[in-house]
Amino acid sequence: MALSTTQSIWRSGGGDQTRTAYCGSGVMAAQFYISGADAAGTEVSVSSTNTADVILPAGAIILEIQANCAATGGTTPTFDMGFTLYGTSTATNTGLVSAAVATTGKLVINQASATAGANLGTTMSTTQLVTITGGGTSGDAPTGGSISGTILYFVADPLLGQQNV
Repeated sequence: MALSTTQSIWRSGGGDQTRTAYCGSGVMAAQFYISGADAAGTEVSVSSTNTADVILPAGAIILEIQANCAATGGTTPTFDMGFTLYGTSTATNTGLVSAAVATTGKLVINQASATAGANLGTTMSTTQLVTITGGGTSGDAPTGGSISGTILYFVADPLLGQQNV
């Protein structure tokens, strides 16, 4: 299978040859893995076997986090997800998820979720890459197992959907 990488913001005019239609941004997916033993603020890995950090581009807006919560230990273990501005120590540890139950099995977190952080559905940084972070909360952190899943996001369109020539 061929692989392609681009630094473009993907947009679609939907076949409109008149350039009248609003160009929507394409939704992308990023896999993630959090060890149940990780403390909040730990860089999230791509998978259990790929320890590369999950780093999203400037302008990224996370729409939804689909998690498979299989953490163990603790009484009612919970986890947080957030981000750090790339190459800095500017951290927002609960910006995406705040104290979600880490043992619930399948969990979908979006803006309507009680555990959604203040930055879910908003641009995390307009100028810098962001490193996704996650781990157990300080109150009742898991001690084992894992939380893995998919982050659905898009990159904000600086032209606000308007065509350019």
